[in-house]
Amino acid sequence: MSDTSAGDWLRERLDDPWNGTMHAVVPHGFPAYARIMHPAIVRSLPDRPVPTFEEYERMSEAEHLRLRDQYVDEPATWAETASAFGTTLHPLAQWQRIVRTPPDGDWNLRLSPDGREFTGPIEGEIAPETLAIIAAHLAAHTTTPDAGFAALWEGRGGLVGFLGHGPSRDFLTFSDDPNHQAMLDRSIRNPLNNAFRKPTWQEGILSREISEGPRFRLPGRDHVLFRGAVSDFARPDWVLDVPWRDRAGEEHGFPPSAQNPSILWPDDHAWTLVSEVDYDSTIVAGSAELVAAICADERLEAFPIPENADLTWDADEVNR
Repeated sequence: MSDTSAGDWLRERLDDPWNGTMHAVVPHGFPAYARIMHPAIVRSLPDRPVPTFEEYERMSEAEHLRLRDQYVDEPATWAETASAFGTTLHPLAQWQRIVRTPPDGDWNLRLSPDGREFTGPIEGEIAPETLAIIAAHLAAHTTTPDAGFAALWEGRGGLVGFLGHGPSRDFLTFSDDPNHQAMLDRSIRNPLNNAFRKPTWQEGILSREISEGPRFRLPGRDHVLFRGAVSDFARPDWVLDVPWRDRAGEEHGFPPSAQNPSILWPDDHAWTLVSEVDYDSTIVAGSAELVAAICADERLEAFPIPENADLTWDADEVNR
């Protein structure tokens, strides 16, 4: 959009990014707030615990290959994870506390006492079908379901193009051909020579006109703003019709996909959805009725949270 002033009201309701509450990215002034947890991934073996890193290192290459074929990866809720680690799930829980991460440990990949391997939730992203579930509730709690705005953070996934020396993203293929490997090696070294070349336009998912257009600016985050019906996101296949559908990825064999909106709101400002790029959960600000409906939906793992909630990594005092 050439005019991004439609988001001014939201910017005015945000706090200083360093104040420690969710209102660095989630607007103040709504009656209620819901936190929707992004799912984790649990890896298990059908007949024994997942090997520790030390055990894996002692295995042969043949054992590694056999093991890879036996792994089972499944989505895991925060409740399942807390049960596996003997911790407490609550509305302000933080992942690294749930999985009992030591001070110098890797919080994203943790082995539970029962031998399963848990990988942390993806930050800033929710599955299209999950957004569709949420959006159905959102559309039912606004007087303008067919008019609203979607803001996408410009820094994710080659969304926008730019003037530069390298592509906004690469689609790599793997081969045993040594000539192919040599080509990849040369492409990796090319940035060392790029300083002497004239910048050229590097295509992104969006057109050059949109890529070079105005931004909806929030503290620390610039977004591309789109006009549209918020009810469209209530369809599980909404990725097929948004203007930021990743058609270049499809040309390289990937299934249809599109970045989920970072921020979504209707014309009547009845609610706001925020999937902040650094958050492992999506926040909905709206009416008490909307939050109650979202939290009661068994397809979602959601909790009501208070205004001024602290969702920073060290805020989980229950599981310390």
